[in-house]
Amino acid sequence: MRMDLGVKALDAEAFAALTAVSRETRERLERYAALLEKWQRRINLISSTTLPDLWRRHFLDSAQLLPWLGLGPVLDMGSGAGFPGLVLAILRGAAAPVHLVESDARKCAFLAEVARVTQADVIIHNCRMEALPPFSVETITARALAPLSQLLNWSEKFLSPSTQCLFLKGRNGEDELTQAGKDWRMQITRRDSLTDPSGIIFHLKEVHRGRD
Repeated sequence: MRMDLGVKALDAEAFAALTAVSRETRERLERYAALLEKWQRRINLISSTTLPDLWRRHFLDSAQLLPWLGLGPVLDMGSGAGFPGLVLAILRGAAAPVHLVESDARKCAFLAEVARVTQADVIIHNCRMEALPPFSVETITARALAPLSQLLNWSEKFLSPSTQCLFLKGRNGEDELTQAGKDWRMQITRRDSLTDPSGIIFHLKEVHRGRD
């Protein structure tokens, strides 16, 4: 279901009302937001233009993936400031860990501090996706990282018949899907973005390389 959020920025209270998170979870996310604003003065974690609308543009944008997560391990590619992987780890609570992959050491330090303060169940990998050894995951996520074909190339060594992918995409998503379809076969479910009228979530299953 698409929510009409208009153009008004969300605050923590509005976010909590939309997502029905507990008071404790909201407080953990507020600590996350405070750390992000503090660290943003030193390193570029997110676009500064989105900081006034942090709860919609980043927290809600990440949280909207939660309904499709299982309880198994999650691999978040190119985690950056922790969106969506760290948000999902906080929201999901006690389950299998969320693996955050980020090549920038400074951003990894930020992720580690947020994980410590919020007690999020994450494992941080300070490396590029190409260097990460394969391991079993249930869900692969990515947001604002690379074209779909590249995301699938990076995902390939982690894919199994039961692995699903949740990729947040913008207005060029369908063009990227067409390009990826030249080399990949998959079951595709398109889901509306709750935060961006031009955005789309590709929910992919049974992903494998191949041609018809």
